[in-house]
Amino acid sequence: MLYEPLPREEVIKAVERKGPARVPVSMAHWWGEGLGDQYGERLKEFNRYPDDCVRLWLPLPGIEPRDDGYYWRISQEHRNQARSGHDSGATEGWDWLDAYESEIPNFDAPGLFDQFLPIAEQAKKDNRYVLICWWGLFYEPIWGLRGMENLLMDYYLFPEEIHRLHKARMALYKGVIARAARELQPDAFQTSDDLGHQTQLMMNPGQFREFIKPYYKSVYDLCHANGMHTWLHTCGNITDIMGDLVEVGQDVVHPIQKGAMDGNVIAPQWGDKISFWAGMDVQHAIQEESPEGVRREVRWMVDTYDGPGGGLILASGNGIVAGTPFENIAAYLDECFRYGTKHRDK
Repeated sequence: MLYEPLPREEVIKAVERKGPARVPVSMAHWWGEGLGDQYGERLKEFNRYPDDCVRLWLPLPGIEPRDDGYYWRISQEHRNQARSGHDSGATEGWDWLDAYESEIPNFDAPGLFDQFLPIAEQAKKDNRYVLICWWGLFYEPIWGLRGMENLLMDYYLFPEEIHRLHKARMALYKGVIARAARELQPDAFQTSDDLGHQTQLMMNPGQFREFIKPYYKSVYDLCHANGMHTWLHTCGNITDIMGDLVEVGQDVVHPIQKGAMDGNVIAPQWGDKISFWAGMDVQHAIQEESPEGVRREVRWMVDTYDGPGGGLILASGNGIVAGTPFENIAAYLDECFRYGTKHRDK
């Protein structure tokens, strides 16, 4: 390994803007669609650049029945309609909601985190920064359940049902986080909601503030009460709600998407209030620039987002996909560590 992972205390300093030894690098090895097929074993060459964080990807319940009760109660008919994630389903009507909210998944199911206990224990011995993680909070999972077109209309037509749905999911999330805090003792909670597209939010800011913001705050308050930072991945342009994220206690936000948001505006306005898990531009820069151009982009990210006390973690903006030159990936990772160290030594 060319570099050693940062101690836990140094990542904390970066998140809290208290002067880390170098800029942390985390989820920089985000291999996207087709990259593994293109380069195969060669990608292992990049293992010499460590991730400065240890991630525990916790299981969230699905809609298929389980003996331990860790699933959402929803009829077979609606299970056939619903799909998860970005492959959006379209549950019809709301007759399934009573069952969905009346008995939330059993987050006290025996052995739910057993596979993570030895990893967390080893990370503690190695003095590593640990995150508990899952994809999707209060927008992506509901989009997957209702279908995007339905959900965006639901905000207008069925506000009560959306609040009921969010309260049920919030009860689950808080149960899982509280249990993970006891058993795994993590430093942070990481999640996602792709709230934006290339030019603006998916919904209007008022809808975010009514239907999503209060639930973020409730979950984040629990995280902070258990000594955890909050990390959020959200693609697209979220400029209009940066202040709202600060208000609910967002500690770290990713990726400040290049081409969708203006880092030269965002960093000066919010850099003393929130830390940036800034993402390398995977749409253009890392695919289209020369290796030296990629290095310049990394230096721009560090110079733009890293404040006097820190406040920057370097990452990929999203998955690095097939067609990206191998030498550009090498230049990107190398410059993250080289310039991230040099900049903090100034």
